Amino acid sequence: MTATLDRPDGPEEAQEQRRDWAQLVVCGVMIVVGVFLIVDAMRLTAEFAKVDPVGPKLFPLVIGIGLLVCSVLLAVATWRGSVGTPDDGEDIDTSGPADWRTVGLLVLLFVATVAFVDLLGWVIMGALLFGGAATILGNRHWVRNLAIGLGLSLLSFYAFYVGLGIPLSAGILDGIL
Repeated sequence: MTATLDRPDGPEEAQEQRRDWAQLVVCGVMIVVGVFLIVDAMRLTAEFAKVDPVGPKLFPLVIGIGLLVCSVLLAVATWRGSVGTPDDGEDIDTSGPADWRTVGLLVLLFVATVAFVDLLGWVIMGALLFGGAATILGNRHWVRNLAIGLGLSLLSFYAFYVGLGIPLSAGILDGIL
C-alpha cells in the first residue's frame, strides 16, 4: 500500500504537512534583527543624548528583546503546526497569482530612492517615491500623483527639519529650501 500526498500516514506526517516553513524564515530574520538591535544598543554611549533621562539604550533594547521573544513564540507555534488563516479580502482575488511586476517596480523605485536621495535631495526623491508608488499601484493620474507626492515630501522635509531638528538631504535644492 502506498501513501499519497493528500492523506498522511500518521500524526507525524500530518504535523509535517501543516508546518509553514516560510514562518520559520521570518523567525530567523526577527532573531537577526533583534540581536543586531541589542548589540548596537549596548554600544551607545550617554553622550549620544545627554538630555534624555532614560538614556539612548532603552528603546532599542526593548524592541530587540521583544523581537527575540516574538520570534521564539512564533517558532514554537509554527513547529507545533499553527498556520495563518488565508486572507478573506473583499476586493481581491486570493486564488490568483502574485503580481511580481508591481512588486519588482516598487523595489526598483525604493532602490532608486536610496541611491539618489543624497544627490537629488529628499524633496525631489520623496515626490518621485510617493507619486511613483501611487502610479505603480494603479492610480493613472500621474501628474496629480507627483503633485501630491511633492506636497507630502515638502511637508515631511520641514516636519523633520523644523519639528524634530533632523535635517534631511536637500540635494540639488540646497540653498533654496
